[in-house]
Amino acid sequence: MMSELLAENWILLAIALVIGLIVAWFLFRTNRRTRVTGASRDVLDEGAERAQRNSALVDAAPAATRDPAPVTKVSDGNGDDLTRIKGVGPKLAATLESLGITSFRQIAAWDDAEIDRIDSQLGRFEGRIRRDDWKGQAALLADGKGAEFQSKYGAGA
Repeated sequence: MMSELLAENWILLAIALVIGLIVAWFLFRTNRRTRVTGASRDVLDEGAERAQRNSALVDAAPAATRDPAPVTKVSDGNGDDLTRIKGVGPKLAATLESLGITSFRQIAAWDDAEIDRIDSQLGRFEGRIRRDDWKGQAALLADGKGAEFQSKYGAGA
């Protein structure tokens, strides 16, 4: 019964198959195209020569950047070895020096706002100031309490 139905209507089935393939091809093809609609033009597309266009790009104002708060150097002149603080290696000591921090007294005098400001500029070392208690360590080292520093924080003084 099914084969008789196919034998009688094979031409209609072939036409339906061809139409299905054409529709599928058309849908596939139209979905792959990206069409730009709209009449907005680039400011630089108004007939400017290439050199003028490039200079317009070069002379454009820079994007807005966030400047960190200026750091004032308040060094008391003795320039301590900041690597004596546990958690401060040569790289961090250089970073602190570039921020104007050169003595134990400066670190011992930090308040919470100053700690947050300096901490935000330490990059991947952020969080170390409070975690390693730099303020407490620096206070002991600034007061010359090496024995107390060593008993509380270990070797390094």
